[in-house]
Formats: sequence, structure tokens, C-alpha cells
Amino acid sequence: MGDKVKEHPGAAGRARAADHPASVRNVVLVGHSGSGKTTLVEALALTAGAVNRAGRVEDGGTVSDYDDIEHRQQRSVQLSLVPVEWNGIKINILDTPGYADFVGELRAGLRAADAALFVVSASDGVDGSTRMVWEECAAVGMPRAIVVTHLEAARADFTEMTRVCAEAFGADDPDAVLPLYTPLYGPQGPDGHAPVTGLVGLLTQKLFDYSTGERKESEPGPEQLPDIEDARNRLIEGIIAESEDETLMDRYLGGEQIDLKTLIEDLERAVARGAFFPVLAAAPAADGARQGLGTVELLELVTGGFPTPFEHPTPGVTTLDGTPREIKPCDTGGPLVAEVVKTASDPYVGRVSLVRVFSGTLHPDETVHVSGHGLADRGHEDHDVDEKIGALSTPFGKQQRPVTHVIAGDLACVAKLGRAETGDTLSGRDDPLLMEPWEMPDPLLPLAIEAHSKADEDKLSQGLARLVAEDPTMRLEQNQDTHQVVLWCLGEAHADVALERLRSRYGVQVDVVPHQVSLRETFAGKSGGRGRHVKQSGGHGQFAICEIEVEPLPGGSGIEFVDKVVGGAVPRQFIPSVEKGIRAQAVKGVAAGYQLVDVRVTLLDGKAHSVDSSDAAFQTAGALALREAAADAKIHLLEPVAEVSVLVGDDYVGAVMSDLSGRRGRVLGTEQTSGGRTLIKAEVPEFEIGRYAVDLRSLSHGTARFSRSYARHEPMPPQIAERIREQAKVTS
Repeated sequence: MGDKVKEHPGAAGRARAADHPASVRNVVLVGHSGSGKTTLVEALALTAGAVNRAGRVEDGGTVSDYDDIEHRQQRSVQLSLVPVEWNGIKINILDTPGYADFVGELRAGLRAADAALFVVSASDGVDGSTRMVWEECAAVGMPRAIVVTHLEAARADFTEMTRVCAEAFGADDPDAVLPLYTPLYGPQGPDGHAPVTGLVGLLTQKLFDYSTGERKESEPGPEQLPDIEDARNRLIEGIIAESEDETLMDRYLGGEQIDLKTLIEDLERAVARGAFFPVLAAAPAADGARQGLGTVELLELVTGGFPTPFEHPTPGVTTLDGTPREIKPCDTGGPLVAEVVKTASDPYVGRVSLVRVFSGTLHPDETVHVSGHGLADRGHEDHDVDEKIGALSTPFGKQQRPVTHVIAGDLACVAKLGRAETGDTLSGRDDPLLMEPWEMPDPLLPLAIEAHSKADEDKLSQGLARLVAEDPTMRLEQNQDTHQVVLWCLGEAHADVALERLRSRYGVQVDVVPHQVSLRETFAGKSGGRGRHVKQSGGHGQFAICEIEVEPLPGGSGIEFVDKVVGGAVPRQFIPSVEKGIRAQAVKGVAAGYQLVDVRVTLLDGKAHSVDSSDAAFQTAGALALREAAADAKIHLLEPVAEVSVLVGDDYVGAVMSDLSGRRGRVLGTEQTSGGRTLIKAEVPEFEIGRYAVDLRSLSHGTARFSRSYARHEPMPPQIAERIREQAKVTS
């Protein structure tokens, strides 16, 4: 790598439909917000000739013109595909958001890619969330490389950043994280900072000068060689250590000079199988320049060292009834298996689906089977439907460039799939298949919303359905207890984008209201009540009297009704009426308007009239009796308690446990896990964790994750319960 560079193909090298999987590379960019991923994509596109020197595509827009929301928020909020071509290889660059709220977009990018570029800012270093993604990639053996950006920043030090990356990413083998190039520095400026003007190839020992805006190759002077000798020797040893030729290390240690071609081939094989992780440097081109620093080297690494789609195993595939189906990786003539990795709505062409084809070939106007299973808990109903493929295209900025087909291993956009959602499988109409879903984070921040007006109310349901179809990390809940519409999001920025999309894309204005927790009521002790409903207003009157006893039951018992009437005081046909009235009143509550649970109601006695008694009268009497019993009893308010599991770095365990205690939490225990992390299990009232997704991120600097599940309802502390009752009186 480094001495195989050809002149970039210019305008003729713009993205096209690939004809063979071997000529495709799918690469996802990973890094924290502000690390420079989108800027790097633009620099690569410029070097590959996909944009002009002003960074513009043919329609005058830029490669980063994806979404108006991104312009307003000044950050990436969604996965974007930028295809470029280099040396006859089509490179699908997947640019992902770095902000934690949009980790669902990152997960989609990882699913669609065959390798990852980790973008690290020389001014910010490696954050905890980036390390966690690295570990996820390591778990599945995804090939990775590291790109250091922002070398123009004051005190930026490439050598130091290489050491930091080896420490952060090379826990098992630091010698597998090594630079392929070292920087060339220009004269120091007034601030004492020397700009990086070029690179030295450690293997080829060639100089690549970018100071003029054009990459120029030259030989190093004798005085420069000693400066790179240690780094070069270490790189060679690292490559040889990962070589499949077990004799190579012995030959090298014996003093043999290993052929450069052999080293490069071994390096490429080690990178492709995820055993070696090169570190490179990159910077955008200066105004008017054609090539940004390190971009040629990076493109050479991607085309020469990253794997083809053939080397990416197909995710698990089954028939619709769950029978496993063996699918040959990247077989262009095999059965169609493709996956929707992203769904977006375009105001002009409607729904647009970004699709990765794993097997077969996709053609316009063919009918395919669309399967979506396994996300019913997030408002995505299981569905199986046949749909006709619309136009196929590759995106570039705001452009959509038509293509004639999409082969296995490639990505493209499909228009007008009306039912397809993110995560759905596209397969042959006569051979419907289903791919196992990728792991998605649980949305744990509730956003309760109401339509702003009657006109918005009419459009709200459809707008929300489209929103969750695009984003499987968002869960839609119609809470039956609080009667609220709740969007569960990953964080505040995720919620802001959801509201903005509802307004700008779907024309729905909503108001955010306080999220309500599903409370319950129960009796603290035994109590009795008498319900008397006697009215006479001409014609048939209303007559019903019943006496009941109420006693508490263990949690989870619900409402139990017992009939102990003797002597026919309440006629048999009206006893179900009493029960019906009691149960109806229990749903409405007896103290603060919350559902009554976990009590046994015993009907003891009553009176009836031969003419005026009726089903409705005894329903009313039953409800009155329950309310009277509650008036003379102590009523507990029950709050939901969640079982919370927090995975956090050891450095933050004390702070997290202290914070949980401050939320009325009970820590159940801790468990040491790999990677210097601790799993904390606790029970915490749901009242206290409404914003925990936001607060935990702040507390742990974005390195902690948590999950929650409903445990039970239990009595609320008296002082808090009284405050809730007072609020209920004010709003009633």
C-alpha cells in the first residue's frame, strides 16, 4: 500500500452499479461527534473525483447535503451513503452519526458494511463509546483501521495519538495497532505548531508531499531515514507476527530482508481478516486543492486491504416458518436476500429504502416479498407483503443516480416500497425468506405528546406510523392506563429530531406534555361499605342496596369478588351486576383516580325491590359501596418499580451507585465483567428514572448503558403519595 497509487479517475470515476462483488468495498465510518467523519468523507470524495475542487456535485450541492435537519442542528443525525470509485473499485462509504442518541443509525451502518474506519480526533482522543463500538466489531471479527484527524489543532501529536489508540484498541495485542505512515512537518508557525505537510510510507520508505494540494512522491534524504527506522522495524515485526507464513518470523529474526511485496500482501491479508489494525492520518484539502492529506493512502488501504463482500458471512436466514436456510455468501445468481438498512421519506418520491443485497440480484420493476418480523414491541407490526420494486439508484448528496441493477454485495436505494421498514427482508416472491435482525438499543427516554390542534390530531397517527417505520430504535406506546401517546427515544437529541420530522416531513405539530407513570391504588386494611341507590321519579324507580367488605390481597392478585349473600337478600340475577359495578369503579379508582388492584370484595347483604330493582341500579349500588368503603379506609398509592441493570466502567461505579440510592433505589448486587466494567443491578421506582437515559450518560461521560424491566407495583412513601393526591384534586 502506498506505492500502488494510480491517478484518480476524475469525473469518470463517479459511483456506478457494480458488476461483480469483488469490485465492491463497503466501509462504515465510526467515531464520536465532532471527530471529523463527514469532513473526511468529503475529502475522500474530492480525491476520488466524485466532487469538484469546490466540493460540489453536479447539481451544485455538496456531498454532505443530506437532510435539512442536519443543517439546522449542525451535526449528522442519520446514516448516509456516499459511493465513490478508486482504481476500478466501487467504495460504498457509510457515514454514521457520532452522537450517542443516534446509535441506531450506527448499528445499521455496521450491519451494511464489511469493514470499519474508526475516526479519532487528535485534539479529543478516544472516548468511551468509541471503545465500546470497537469491542462490538472485535466480537464479530470485523476488519478495522484507524484514521487520525484534526492534526492541524494546536498540540496535536500523531505519535501520541498512535500510542493512545494502541492502548485503547489493542488491549489484547498493542503491536497489532501500528501506523503505516508517519507525518512530515512544515516549519513552525508563530504559535510553535508545525503543520503536517505530508507523509512518510514506513514500508516503502517514500515521501508523499501534499503541501501543494497535489500528492507528490519522492525519495527521503539520508538524514530522514534514521527517524523512521524504529517505527518501520516495529511495523514489519507486527505484520510478520500476523503472517500466515509461520517461517517468516524466523527468517526475519535471522537477518533476512523480507521482500516488500510479501510484506504488503501479508499486511493486506491481516487487515482483511481483522488481525491487524493500521493507523493513518488524514486531513481535508486546502481551498482549491485537489487532494487532502492522507486521502490517497486511505483509499489504497480500503481497496487493497479491506475485504470484499465475499468475505462477509451472510447473517442468519430462515424461511417464514423459522426453518434455517443456507445461503451462499454473495452469490449474484442465488436466491434474492436483501435487507432494508435505512428508510427515509423524500417529499418528491415518497419512501426511499437503502438496501444491502446479500444474495441474488435486484432489478427495477420486479415484484419481491417484504418480510418484517420481531419488532412488535416497538410499534412495528409483523408483516408479509408482496411489493413491486420502484427505481433503483445510488445517492450522492441530494442526488439519486439511476442504476440498472444491484448485485449481491452492493448497496443502493429503492423507491416506493410502501410497506418496507428499516430491518425488513426483501426476497423472491416465490421464495420468501427472513433475515435475523441486528441488535438495536432499547429506547429508554419517554416523550409524551399530544396533537396541537384538531387538524394535527387527524394526521398524528399516520405521521407516527411513518416515523417508527423509519427508525426501529424508536418505540411507540399507546398507554392504556394514562391514555398518553408516548414516543420512547434514545435521548433528548433523538427526541428533538423526532419532533422536527413530525413537523417538517409530515406536517404534524405536537405539544410535549409531562410523562405520567402508571400508578395503582389498593386498600391498606379491611373496610366495609354500603351502597344505597334508591330513586323514584315517576314510572319505574331505581332500587338497589348492597353491603360489602373489602380486604387487601398480595401484589398481583387483581380484583377478587366473593358472594356471601344468604337468604336471597340480593336476587341471584343481580349479583353479577354488583360485581360489574364494583369492577367498573375499580378501574376509575377510589382515591386519586388510579386503578384499584389487589383487593378481595365480598358481597355480604343487600335489599331489592320486586319492581324497581334492575341491573343498572345494582351496578350503581356496587360502585357506591366501594367508594364508601374507600372513604373510611387508608388507601395506598402503588408506584411501578423497575429492575434496572447498569453496565458501567469501574471508574464510575461509586458515582452510579450513589445516584441510584438518591433515586430511592435499592442496589441488589454487583458483578464484575470483562473490559474493566461492572454490572450493577438495582430496583428503582419508575418515578425516579424518567430521565435516567440522559442523566446516566452525563454521569458516566457516555460510557454506561442500562436496561430496565417492570418488576412490580409497591406502596409509595406517604409524603410523595399525599403530594400526588393533592395534584389529583387540583386537576380534577
